[in-house]
Amino acid sequence: MQTERLGPVERVEELTRQIEHHRFCYYVLNKPEIDDAKFDKLFNELLELEERYPELKTANSPTQKVGASPSTEFKQIRHRIPLLSLANAMSDDELKKWEERIWRALDMTDESSRKKLEYVCELKIDGLSCALTYKNGVLVEGATRGNGEVGEDVLYNLKTIASIPAALTLDKTKLPEGFQNKLPELLEIRGEVFMPITSFTALNQALLEDEQPTFANPRNAASGSLRQKDPRKTAKRKLGFWAYFLYLTDPDLRQPQTHFENLELLKAYGFPVEPNKVLAKSIEGVEDFCQQWSHKRHDLDYQTDGVVIKMNDRRLWDSVGVTSHSPRWAIAYKYPPEEAETTLEDVKFDVGRTGAVTPVAWLSPVKLAGTTVKRASLHNAEQIKRLDIRIGDTVLVRKAGEIIPEVISVNVAKRKANSEPLIYPTNCPVCGTQLERVGSEVAFRCPNQYGCQSQVERRIEHWVSRDAMDIDGVGSILIQQLVAHQLVKQVSDLYKLTFEQLTSIERMGKKSADNILESLAKSKHRPLANIIYALGIRHVGASGAELLADRFPSLDELMRASAEDITGIEGIGPAIAQSVFEYFHQPEVQAMVDELRKLGVRLQNDPADAAPKLSPTLAGKTFVLTGTMESLDRSAAEKMIKARSGKVSSSVSKKTDYVVVGASPGSKLAKAQELGITVLDEAQFRALIESGDEQS
Repeated sequence: MQTERLGPVERVEELTRQIEHHRFCYYVLNKPEIDDAKFDKLFNELLELEERYPELKTANSPTQKVGASPSTEFKQIRHRIPLLSLANAMSDDELKKWEERIWRALDMTDESSRKKLEYVCELKIDGLSCALTYKNGVLVEGATRGNGEVGEDVLYNLKTIASIPAALTLDKTKLPEGFQNKLPELLEIRGEVFMPITSFTALNQALLEDEQPTFANPRNAASGSLRQKDPRKTAKRKLGFWAYFLYLTDPDLRQPQTHFENLELLKAYGFPVEPNKVLAKSIEGVEDFCQQWSHKRHDLDYQTDGVVIKMNDRRLWDSVGVTSHSPRWAIAYKYPPEEAETTLEDVKFDVGRTGAVTPVAWLSPVKLAGTTVKRASLHNAEQIKRLDIRIGDTVLVRKAGEIIPEVISVNVAKRKANSEPLIYPTNCPVCGTQLERVGSEVAFRCPNQYGCQSQVERRIEHWVSRDAMDIDGVGSILIQQLVAHQLVKQVSDLYKLTFEQLTSIERMGKKSADNILESLAKSKHRPLANIIYALGIRHVGASGAELLADRFPSLDELMRASAEDITGIEGIGPAIAQSVFEYFHQPEVQAMVDELRKLGVRLQNDPADAAPKLSPTLAGKTFVLTGTMESLDRSAAEKMIKARSGKVSSSVSKKTDYVVVGASPGSKLAKAQELGITVLDEAQFRALIESGDEQS
């Protein structure tokens, strides 16, 4: 049934179904199927139909809801104050209409009173809203928006974000005039968690190297990171936070009278606020701000898809009111998604370090989201087939999340009559080996692992990268030269390079050669986790490498482990375990590891860092350390526990046996008391250790 043939009742039902589906994909699954612009189009069409036919609006309409039901994977928290969404304005004309609705709500008929209205403009951060609760200055609760009424408890993940204070300190030098130099007993904070573009780029690059699905945009990455079951994974994602609201419940404390004053008070309490905010004296000032940032936003290290505008005078908010979906005193001005048509000049096929062949679109240069785009990923053969993309086609290109260029469609109407379907190669474009497709994998792979030059180069690039062996001065161009001159065929050959060999390469100076050799020598003593990651084993990222290094103190022990032994590590699944097992059973890998050993690369954990093995008096016991101890640092305490076969965890749960507390222990102490877990101070912890040693 086509949309244009549907009557109002049927169309409302159809729109409701579609919107609910896409909300679930967006908020719960973190896997949106359409972009924001298409969702807004559906939502606005439903709004218009409900305005035209009020009898079709129901309490269960998507226009009366916020977000989607929270996931059941986290404990649910009911918000004390509903966390509403925002209505959208797509043009200056819609901004003016919003202001006119405010005039009517406030019964402002004369021009002089209208001119007194001020507005605060803040860049709209494309992240996810969160509610924080502080009691007596300590962060005790943190929740996602959820459906606006009930969110998910992600407190321990929020605590990994450096810009969210775990305990408040009031900076009286920043305190707005008239406010007391006193922390409130109960403080509610609303803000936005986001992923900086630099963090997003690094995360996606790591996922690509591990052949895992990448995130489409920073918002999805932030949401997925905040909802990790292991806070350690969240911590590695380097999320950011900006606060925009505070609610004071203490009647003795003065309430902010303006939104701008609210932002200044947030800063005094130690919260970061969006730094580009302005106070606009008129709606024309708002329009100017929106226009200025339509281009400047591309220079920021965070993604913004619009501007949030709020009435500055908070005393008028109640008079203007709210709907069940959004406040009437605020609105989001949304920038249109940046898309551009260009010509597909060619498709080239890139071969990665594990042999995966990725098609890359070569485009006529086009300006998009502040940069010139010449390349875009076509992902895989399935995507090429779906788009029916052909050389010479006019294609629509967009930056996914304004960051990653992607081809989203083909303008078939502009297609040349003599165009031919694109044929995916059956042989490796680099070495000519016939490509393979294993099981249900989408990717085609070149099986010539050790003879394909591209795979060799990419493995070496991965080995020298910062998170791996961190070898300065050895970049992709030098690696190509080393491989082309047959000086390096595998990573172990890097450690055989001589000064004479390096200086014989074009444009290689003596100083650069010395620096490279020095960096290579230093890399021989990198931690075992770095070496495991540097090997580039399929599915093993940096965190997986750390888990493996914690369980197996040397590469030899890991190589002897069975797949079942590896699967027994918490956080390592069967697919990773099988991949590790198969990798180390390749004769070529075994020979290379032996070569690395002979060349002096340390293939085990440094004995100086390892705790001495003592009687296993703490076997089966899990400890959590929190706060600052007087005579022990955390590292020393962890070694004492592990030396006695105990386990150290970063978070308190029902499985925790002891929580060891020092000064300023924070919420982990409260969590332990809530769960009835044994709490030890430093003296009691030492006594437990020593008593076990005496008994043994």
